[in-house]
Amino acid sequence: MHMNKNPIIFSDFPDPDVIRVKDTYYMISTTMHFMPGGVILRSFDLIHWEIITHVFEELDNTPGQKLEDNLSIYGKGMWAASLRYHKGTFYVCFVANDTRKTYLYQAEDITGPWRKQNISGFYHDCSLLFDEDDRVYLVYGNKEIYLTELDEDLTGPKRNGLHRMVVKDSEDIRLGYEGSHLYKINGKYYLFFIHWLSNGTGRRVEACFVSDSLEGEFTGRDILDDDMGYHNAGVAQGGIVDTPDGDWYAMLFQDHGAIGRIPVLVPMHWENDFPVFGIDGEIPKQIEVKSTRAAHVYKPLTESDDFFYKPDDKGEVSLKKVWEWNHTPNHDLWSVTERPGALRLRTGQLSPNVGLAVNTLTQRMTGPACEMSVTVDGSGLKNGDFAGICALQGCYGLIGLTREEGKYYLVMIAKERNPEESIWGEEGGDKKPGREFERIPFLDNKVTLKVQADFTDGADTAEFYYQDKGQWNSLGIKHRLYFRLDHFTGCRVGLFHYATKEIGGRADFENFVYDSKE
Repeated sequence: MHMNKNPIIFSDFPDPDVIRVKDTYYMISTTMHFMPGGVILRSFDLIHWEIITHVFEELDNTPGQKLEDNLSIYGKGMWAASLRYHKGTFYVCFVANDTRKTYLYQAEDITGPWRKQNISGFYHDCSLLFDEDDRVYLVYGNKEIYLTELDEDLTGPKRNGLHRMVVKDSEDIRLGYEGSHLYKINGKYYLFFIHWLSNGTGRRVEACFVSDSLEGEFTGRDILDDDMGYHNAGVAQGGIVDTPDGDWYAMLFQDHGAIGRIPVLVPMHWENDFPVFGIDGEIPKQIEVKSTRAAHVYKPLTESDDFFYKPDDKGEVSLKKVWEWNHTPNHDLWSVTERPGALRLRTGQLSPNVGLAVNTLTQRMTGPACEMSVTVDGSGLKNGDFAGICALQGCYGLIGLTREEGKYYLVMIAKERNPEESIWGEEGGDKKPGREFERIPFLDNKVTLKVQADFTDGADTAEFYYQDKGQWNSLGIKHRLYFRLDHFTGCRVGLFHYATKEIGGRADFENFVYDSKE
């Protein structure tokens, strides 16, 4: 039997929740500020996954979500969704940390259409439970975990319904219980959490509490404390699921530096009606699960793109599901049909840096290493425009074509980490221009650019290249990448175009090539 590597995906799919419907597994992951958001993946063996849909194309279209007036929602947006299937309907529930609202989406088909509504209140890291008596509950919180019964139309707390604190963490912690997941299994209620202790191993651990009723006492303990030998990065937070054969697994995540938070599949079993994670307390680095559809061929989680798209019957174009915009896009300013074989980006506002560039098109980077290249046609650039390819995160790096007084230059720009900055980044630093490390004159207005990223054992670097006469030439520095809470996501590759002096310019991107170095 072929064994697979664990962690199962070397890319940023944090806060997983997983369910099984008949022979099919579905997993949702946090997408924060990226749009479309609420990515849902499908699998038939819990190991190999493909993106099948996003729950929403846009959320509330606030100025920050649209990057208007140099406002952003980096590190906010959609967090830690709960995915459930009940009586023929799929449910996705989550909060957005910029709007401070709780959202509930419903659909009869996993690919939609999804109906959107709000649940009054704000429920951090919430988990839905549909009980057999048709009562519905949310469990949520940080350090203090609360259980709240919802009304029948799921719009808010039920009047005179159950509301109580069910678990409270101790004082000796760096991060209190959160990332709640609530299940009813064989008549008992199980609550799973992540927390981060100050003592012991000093890393994230997984905990579980159990009760015979929602009114009764929940008792429990830590059930997993393992870093798989990787830099004391504990594996924790996520959902559990059973196979058709009755085996059980937990889908958790592990911090892996600048690549982000990556999914880990943990075998589990039950002893005396309590879950036991791992094998002798450890997570196997090789894993195999029987597939329910062994012949299925999975679509890749990252892809190259020639940008040849045909509109559908409604005249609309849907990009490949691997793409997500850095925020809600301005659809008037991008096209893949205006010039077939090219992604055309136009500018509609001035931006100080690539982070605040509207319509940056992104894909997740993959480990242990990857390289991405694209050809940029800058014949339509205005003076002060920048267009190219970037490693998108708070401490971003980029290589791009720019135009100054009618002449073209290649530049490598980066935001370096200030050692005195907190993990949340520099106050106001997201609105400053990046540092230009190298600039060279370039005689042509068309150039092929490349970014190479290395995440091997936490190397976390990006290097930038341009092609000249068939040769790749390095530009600028080897740039250090960081996972920080200013973006709260793994590093992505982005295709960008932004204006610093005048709007109305255009840039065309051709032949995007993605090469994973597994």
